[in-house]
This record gives sequence, C-alpha cells and structure tokens, in this order.
Amino acid sequence: MDTDFTTVFVCAILFIALPWILLHYSSQWRKAKGITIEDENLLDDLHDTARRLDARLESIERIIAADNPGWKDGALGSAQADRRLEAPEPRLATRR
Repeated sequence: MDTDFTTVFVCAILFIALPWILLHYSSQWRKAKGITIEDENLLDDLHDTARRLDARLESIERIIAADNPGWKDGALGSAQADRRLEAPEPRLATRR
C-alpha cells in the first residue's frame, strides 16, 4: 500500500511537475529579453545621482581639509592612517 503511493507520487513529480516547471521557466526566460528601457533609465538616474553625491563629498572633504589639514588621519585612527582610498575605476566610460 505504501509502495503504491510512493510510485504514484514519484511518477507525478517526474511526468507532471518537472516538465511544468521547466516549460514555465523557459517561457519566462524567452519573454525577458534583457534589460528594459525603464530599467536602463533607472540605472542612468542612479549613476547620475551617485556622481553628484561623490562630487558633493569631495567638495566637503576639500572644505574640511582647508580648515583642518590632518582631519583624515585623526578620523581613521593610527592603523588605517596609512591606507588611502583610491578613486574607483570608471565603470561606464562610454555611454550608449
């Protein structure tokens, strides 16, 4: 009796559930061709916002450095004072 239920369950999984899952996600994959126009616009806006925030942060650091030249060394502590943050690589050098 227990073997019959297990056999039916395994057959249902193999012949119904597994093909349904594979066909469902393959059709979803075909629908999604890539990044949409809305997503690309959102990424552009986020990139512009990040650049503006970076420029603001640099100007604030310049103002603080003019008032107090050693502020970074005191804020970072002695262990991290030797390490300097480098500018990130330009990720989007060319725009489409």
